[in-house]
Amino acid sequence: MPRRGLIFILSAPSGAGKTTVLRKVLERRPELVYSISATTRPPRPGEEEGKDYFFTSAAEFRRGVEEGAFAEWAEVHGHCYGTPEACVQGQTSAGKDLILDIDVQGAIQLKKRHPEAVLIFLLPPSFQELERRLRGRKTESDEAVQKRLEVAKKELCLQDAYDHVIVNDELERAAEDVETVIDQEKARRQGT
Repeated sequence: MPRRGLIFILSAPSGAGKTTVLRKVLERRPELVYSISATTRPPRPGEEEGKDYFFTSAAEFRRGVEEGAFAEWAEVHGHCYGTPEACVQGQTSAGKDLILDIDVQGAIQLKKRHPEAVLIFLLPPSFQELERRLRGRKTESDEAVQKRLEVAKKELCLQDAYDHVIVNDELERAAEDVETVIDQEKARRQGT
């Protein structure tokens, strides 16, 4: 019987560099399976259906919530995001280690359903740097950026709920720190 796969959750305030760090880790760790979330938000430029997200309507998403199809779900910045439970069960049952990119409220919710999950919180070097990164995207209005910053303040207060906290002050180092956590947790769970 194969070992059960581990669940790693990477969360961060919007603009902390979570997606960039995750891409770097996945480049170097092809054995990790990236869990694709469902969302009701429209695709951003360059995002692809089934690769970045499963883009769905609000009605379809609500139906999934009612049917218990999500391991976790949350409404963030006016859109719903959720992790399909079938994906979590299918991958971990097959012995695959799964890495998820989800927000703070979703991570805490998933940890309740899967207490073995390893939560990793990615911090920006400073709140000022976080604001600079968000504004530098130039993809949202000042009002939308301000809303994200308000949410970020609340999320930063919840970092103590995480098993590991990593500062993303330099991409390469942050990615290596995430990989170190993954290696340590695998060794710990295997009893070595």
